[in-house]
Amino acid sequence: MKLVFPNGEHGQVLLSAGVNRIGTAPACAVVLGGADIQPVHCEIHLTPVGANLQVPQGGGAVSLNGKPVSDLMALRSGDRIDVGGIEIVLATIQAAHTASSPVPARDDDDDVGATRVRTAIPRFVLRGVSGAVFGKVYPVSGPVVIGRSPDCDITVHLDEISRRHALLKPVGDGVSVEDLESANGTYINAQRVQHGFLGPGDELRLDTLRFQLVAPGIEAAQQPRHAASDDTPAPRMRLRRWAAVAVAAAAVLAAAFALVPA
Repeated sequence: MKLVFPNGEHGQVLLSAGVNRIGTAPACAVVLGGADIQPVHCEIHLTPVGANLQVPQGGGAVSLNGKPVSDLMALRSGDRIDVGGIEIVLATIQAAHTASSPVPARDDDDDVGATRVRTAIPRFVLRGVSGAVFGKVYPVSGPVVIGRSPDCDITVHLDEISRRHALLKPVGDGVSVEDLESANGTYINAQRVQHGFLGPGDELRLDTLRFQLVAPGIEAAQQPRHAASDDTPAPRMRLRRWAAVAVAAAAVLAAAFALVPA
């Protein structure tokens, strides 16, 4: 995706994967001038599943399609962003060839100068393990909002899920989880959290909807599974089963000895 400045304040900018900061600071991806522009005025997070607009602490006034931005908001191609009085339009870059229309092979096997781009594997993936998300996978390469609203990065059409239920962000060797004041709560390994950390193998539950975090770069056998499985008996239950077997065996032996003539 790219940013277009209709009034010519800046040239077109190609967005990079991750965080793209806009402001007066030289380190920003888009450096703008103006009395109303803050050093880091706002941020655009580009992920494999879409783009999100956020105003960080200390940022400035931003509006999206005429509405003030006060929280993380999803972006779509054609959206108009007002940054301190400067208008920016989000546009989609049209690829020359798509995966569904491969470049035909040439008989002379000449190099046509095209470079094959390798698809980057996301560090973390959410795998649905129940209900409407069972068997589905969702990459977590940047901020991801889960909820019932169509504007969310992961939209789940269930009445038990809040419109904006939880926010996930990759951090270090896992994912931070923030409950967005949902009605039915956010849980990590059966413990309700407002802010929490989700590691590979951990279970994320939104009401009754369950996900498991997977790190594709780590072998499945190396990823701990902290959430208890329904088909794995707890240690106390296993002890009870062995005790029952022992009692039954003792009863059989006692009956056998009782039948032996004196």
